[in-house]
Amino acid sequence: MNGIYFINDRISIDGRTREESISLQEQSIKKYLSDQNIQAVTLNPYQLKEYYSVPHALLYDLRKENISFDYFIYYSLQAVEDFIYTYPAKWLILKSYFNEFIMIDKQNDLNRQQAI
Repeated sequence: MNGIYFINDRISIDGRTREESISLQEQSIKKYLSDQNIQAVTLNPYQLKEYYSVPHALLYDLRKENISFDYFIYYSLQAVEDFIYTYPAKWLILKSYFNEFIMIDKQNDLNRQQAI
C-alpha cells in the first residue's frame, strides 16, 4: 500500500510553536505509516521533504503524473481545513486521486463539523 502525507507547516497545534507542531505532525504520521505498513511516496524528485506542505503543489504533481494512491494521510482537520474551505473544488479534485483519507488525530476534532 502506498500513500502521500501532508503536514501543515503554518499552524500551531494546541499552543505549540510552529516547529513543535511540525514535529508532532511528522512523528505521529510516520508512526502510523510504520504501524500500518504504508509506503510514503514522493512524486516530485526535486521535493526537499518526504511530505507535502502545499496542497496546490500536491495537486499539480498528481495531475502531472495522473496516478492514484491508496491513502492521503494528514494529522487533523485543522491541518487541511483552510484549504477545504478556501478551495472546495480543488479539494474535491484532490480527493479523487486517493482511495481513502486518514486523519491521525481525531480526538481534537470531535466537536467540529467536518466537510470532508
